[in-house]
Amino acid sequence: MLTWGLIPSWSIDGRGFINARAETLDAKPSFSESFQQRRCLIPSDGFFEWRRLGKSKQPFYLQLMDESPFAFAGIWDQWNDGEKSVSSCAIITTTANELVAPLHDRMPAILLPESYDVWLDTNTSVSALKKLLSPFPSPMKSYPVSTAVNHPENDND
Repeated sequence: MLTWGLIPSWSIDGRGFINARAETLDAKPSFSESFQQRRCLIPSDGFFEWRRLGKSKQPFYLQLMDESPFAFAGIWDQWNDGEKSVSSCAIITTTANELVAPLHDRMPAILLPESYDVWLDTNTSVSALKKLLSPFPSPMKSYPVSTAVNHPENDND
């Protein structure tokens, strides 16, 4: 199990990053070592994006057309501070595909199942890895949901 919010092993204050931009993964000190050595798959069956409507925001739920599970590209690290140890991760984001673009300019990098082994292989080249982080091409669907998803105190199953 990993905590969401990548805390680099060298962090002084233990603060994490929930997302990492695909375009700068290999250049940013916060992500480069994890990108090269500690990649992971983050399972999901959908994600939320918000569209601004004047002063309010409308959340949308996005998923694959067949509603099947998939995996986000992720990176992880282990942070230690004396007796405290945290294994943490971040989702990699990329530019939005045609469905997401009207809602947001970025989206999580969704990996095709046939690329899982390539993503996890520590011998895969940086250029091959970056090719996997393009906007998801497969058909997806979205629909508006209640603004209750925007409040952590609403924890409904």
